[in-house]
Amino acid sequence: MLFFQRLEQAVARNNSLLCVGLDPDPKRLPQWTLTDPDPIFAFNRHIVDLTCDLVCAYKPNIAFYEALGTRGMETLRKTIEYAQQCGVPVILDAKRNDIGSSAEKYACAAFEQLHADAITVNPYMGWDSVEPFLRYADHAVFVLALSSNPGAQDFQVLDGNGYMLYERVVEQAVGWNERGNLGLVVGATHPNEICCVRALAPTEWLLMPGIGSQGGDLQAALANGLRSDGSGVIVNVSRAVIYADDPREAAMSLRDQIEEARALRRSGGEGCGPTSRSSDNPNLVALALGLHDIGAIQFGDFTLQSGIQSPFYLDLRLLVSNPDVLAHAARAFAELLDDVYHDRLAAIPYAALPIGTAVALQTKVPLIYPRKERKAYGTGRAVEGHFVKGEIVLVLDDLITTGASKLDAIQPLRDEGLQVRDVAVLIDREGGGREELAAQGLTLHSVFRLRDLMTVLHDEGRITAEQQESVERFVMASPEAIAENA
Repeated sequence: MLFFQRLEQAVARNNSLLCVGLDPDPKRLPQWTLTDPDPIFAFNRHIVDLTCDLVCAYKPNIAFYEALGTRGMETLRKTIEYAQQCGVPVILDAKRNDIGSSAEKYACAAFEQLHADAITVNPYMGWDSVEPFLRYADHAVFVLALSSNPGAQDFQVLDGNGYMLYERVVEQAVGWNERGNLGLVVGATHPNEICCVRALAPTEWLLMPGIGSQGGDLQAALANGLRSDGSGVIVNVSRAVIYADDPREAAMSLRDQIEEARALRRSGGEGCGPTSRSSDNPNLVALALGLHDIGAIQFGDFTLQSGIQSPFYLDLRLLVSNPDVLAHAARAFAELLDDVYHDRLAAIPYAALPIGTAVALQTKVPLIYPRKERKAYGTGRAVEGHFVKGEIVLVLDDLITTGASKLDAIQPLRDEGLQVRDVAVLIDREGGGREELAAQGLTLHSVFRLRDLMTVLHDEGRITAEQQESVERFVMASPEAIAENA
């Protein structure tokens, strides 16, 4: 039987997604264990006896046993065997990784010598270091994506061309899951990032440490990590159970809390994914902060082309000189438009041309663009780039206030026999453009609405409450006032 089949049986039998970490410290063992020839095993056996009907898995960390030498490794083997005899699968927390030939030996030790059901691995060395573990199709491999410790910030959330490192890991790992025996390790101490992981890995099981002593928010982590079927998460808790005054009571309380969250999710409770709020999406937060930091969002007293005084100014033309922020924007567009059918992108000159190019590179969708004026020489084309009559084109621009300029740009595309149904912008300045396009049968998609963007910047400490309120008053008092704010 495959690991995830055994896991699901345990989940169903015990109505539980709780995993207990068997990480005993010899200095913290109860006095009664010291009379046993193997006090560590006696302690583990006691915990298993108390909780085996309340959990879906156990997770011993190999370090606690290796530190005890050969005696400790024998204790680990006996612990794994005992838990399995009680009908509960065991995930060996070893975070192994090495070149292919060494990884083969690590996999052999874990699966053939210790007889663990699953193992955690570190993917830093890439595919050839993970594949030897995945080769054991009836066992599972949990790839470390985003760890629960504070040091995760040092490397795992570093930006790389619009992607955080942990997101790259998740994408790669999902592509490796050809045998259906791969899961991901995602710390419960990162509830917002769990949204991104679940969006990138909609079906994979998530092993989630960080609840209890590390301070993870159980309810937030479950709300963001559970699949719509109320499953797909293994909540690991170690010290808060094994060192509790009453380990069974502690495990039962956690199991019940998890079951409440599962019931809510199964009944239609809101999860998260690509369509989550911008403040819950790390890439959108990074994009908002990037726009602010490059000066694309400024506050002060500005005179617009219309003569109206505005407390803010947006200049997205600065994106062309800031490739990192442009990459975040391209990724945000790609996520936004993932479910919107289109054959080609069409960028409106001039501000949207670099954005459109970046989005085309990100999504691999061909780009065309309507000219502001038809060429009086050469081909005399009104639309540049290759296209075929009848294709569906999605129009991109940087901003929208009213819909007039978008409708003007769409007309040459339609004159060439192209279909336009959707328009996407980075920022909707909430000046009536959405409604104006809707009246013409067009759907507007925006990465940010202006006030949502300001909420993110305020929540992240980039702008003051007074600045946020000034934008709110400006938009609410006179939507048309921002028509020239570009």
